[in-house]
Amino acid sequence: MPRPVTLFTGQWADLPLETLAKKASDWGYDGLELACWGDHFDVERALAEDDYCSKRRELLERHGLKTFAIANHLVGQAVCDRIDERHRSIVPPRVWGDGKAEGVQRRAAEEMKNTARAAARLRVSVVNGFTGSSIWHLLYSFPPVTPESIDAGYRDFVDRWRPILDVFADAKVRFALEVHPTEIAFDIVSAERTLSAIGNHASFGFNYDPSHFGYQGVDYVGFIERFGDRIFHAHMKDVWWSSTPRRSGVFGGHLPFGHRDRAWDFRSIGRGRIEFEEVIRALNRVGYGGPLSVEWEDAGMDREFGAREACTRIKALDFAASNVAFDAAFAGRK
Repeated sequence: MPRPVTLFTGQWADLPLETLAKKASDWGYDGLELACWGDHFDVERALAEDDYCSKRRELLERHGLKTFAIANHLVGQAVCDRIDERHRSIVPPRVWGDGKAEGVQRRAAEEMKNTARAAARLRVSVVNGFTGSSIWHLLYSFPPVTPESIDAGYRDFVDRWRPILDVFADAKVRFALEVHPTEIAFDIVSAERTLSAIGNHASFGFNYDPSHFGYQGVDYVGFIERFGDRIFHAHMKDVWWSSTPRRSGVFGGHLPFGHRDRAWDFRSIGRGRIEFEEVIRALNRVGYGGPLSVEWEDAGMDREFGAREACTRIKALDFAASNVAFDAAFAGRK
């Protein structure tokens, strides 16, 4: 059977979950990937209240929806990042505390451990998210960056995330890093290095999203083929990039999304340059059977129109892999 098509709620956190669930059901979605912000899924309440998770599931079921994963990108970002005032706007007050960097990172790590425990109580086996990175600011190597500086960044990631992943293992939940600029892994090469650094921890894998690769020039189908057994979840999001020189480039020129001078922009599915046919075929080849979760972003389109259209398009594109060769019926014919 084709995979369930879900909607990631992170970009819809301004809406109450009840409101969004009704809309998503009307648009044709099979479920929701619940963000751990807004009122969609509260990690603290999930652990403190015996009936919180069952009530979340009942809410979804009233609208004919399921959930297969939760997402805590915002808190995960603070685990390895160089903390500054920007993080105050994305983490809960209990994580921000007094804003002193090491304390924020320590509390973020504890929140991610609790996220694994909360996911288990919700009866989902995947948490999607970010890791942050202490070395993202060193991406462009000037002033010159020593190999030792990069090595130290990966050691920092391991020191902070291995204890978190051990809790995930205890909870029988897996963490899926969305490979993405600003993270410890942002392309195939850095994803390989990240896996190696963490000792191929069984609870660490990836939330595949082709939109973060296409405009960089990274082989987004090749990522699936390289990491097939580590793809724990998949986001469906499109991106457009210019085929001719523009006034800004891959770095974005400090321009907001949607600006006419950008050289790339996220687009609603089918309106960018990602070849989803090849994505689906590659996911089939590696045996991925999880949900296809629409992360809807398009600065130039009404989001409700786009979310409905994206659901229809992904459902039309998805198909089950064949379990028989198409020419098998020829065998033995006289």
